[in-house]
Amino acid sequence: MAKKGNRVQVILECTEHKTSGKAGTSRYITTKNKKNTPERMELKKFNPILKKVTVHKEIK
Repeated sequence: MAKKGNRVQVILECTEHKTSGKAGTSRYITTKNKKNTPERMELKKFNPILKKVTVHKEIK
Protein backbone atom coordinates (compact mmCIF):
# COMPACT_ATOMS: atom_id res chain seq x y z
CA MET A 1 0.00 0.00 0.00
CA ALA A 2 1.31 3.45 -0.89
CA LYS A 3 2.13 5.99 1.80
CA LYS A 4 -0.04 9.06 2.11
CA GLY A 5 1.64 12.32 2.88
CA ASN A 6 2.85 15.73 1.82
CA ARG A 7 6.30 14.70 0.53
CA VAL A 8 6.94 15.44 -3.15
CA GLN A 9 9.98 15.03 -5.40
CA VAL A 10 11.57 18.27 -6.61
CA ILE A 11 14.34 19.02 -9.11
CA LEU A 12 17.10 21.47 -8.20
CA GLU A 13 18.95 23.21 -11.04
CA CYS A 14 22.14 25.30 -10.88
CA THR A 15 21.65 29.07 -11.21
CA GLU A 16 25.24 29.93 -12.24
CA HIS A 17 25.58 27.33 -14.98
CA LYS A 18 23.45 29.14 -17.59
CA THR A 19 25.64 32.25 -17.48
CA SER A 20 28.91 30.29 -17.64
CA GLY A 21 28.44 29.29 -21.29
CA LYS A 22 29.52 25.68 -20.73
CA ALA A 23 27.54 22.76 -22.14
CA GLY A 24 25.30 20.56 -19.98
CA THR A 25 23.30 21.18 -16.80
CA SER A 26 23.73 20.41 -13.12
CA ARG A 27 20.55 18.99 -11.59
CA TYR A 28 19.73 17.15 -8.37
CA ILE A 29 16.54 15.34 -7.32
CA THR A 30 15.39 15.53 -3.71
CA THR A 31 12.17 15.43 -1.69
CA LYS A 32 10.51 18.06 0.45
CA ASN A 33 7.46 18.34 2.67
CA LYS A 34 5.09 20.66 0.81
CA LYS A 35 3.16 21.50 3.99
CA ASN A 36 6.24 22.75 5.91
CA THR A 37 8.04 24.45 2.98
CA PRO A 38 5.50 25.69 0.40
CA GLU A 39 7.99 28.11 -1.22
CA ARG A 40 10.71 27.02 -3.64
CA MET A 41 13.84 25.44 -2.17
CA GLU A 42 17.37 26.83 -2.52
CA LEU A 43 20.35 24.68 -1.57
CA LYS A 44 24.09 24.93 -2.07
CA LYS A 45 25.21 21.85 -4.00
CA PHE A 46 28.37 20.84 -5.89
CA ASN A 47 28.36 21.52 -9.63
CA PRO A 48 30.70 18.95 -11.27
CA ILE A 49 30.97 20.90 -14.54
CA LEU A 50 32.04 24.17 -12.88
CA LYS A 51 33.90 22.20 -10.15
CA LYS A 52 32.61 24.36 -7.29
CA VAL A 53 29.68 24.68 -4.89
CA THR A 54 26.86 26.80 -6.32
CA VAL A 55 23.26 27.71 -5.45
CA HIS A 56 20.68 25.30 -6.89
CA LYS A 57 17.03 26.42 -7.06
CA GLU A 58 13.89 24.33 -7.40
CA ILE A 59 12.40 24.25 -10.89
CA LYS A 60 8.84 23.35 -11.85
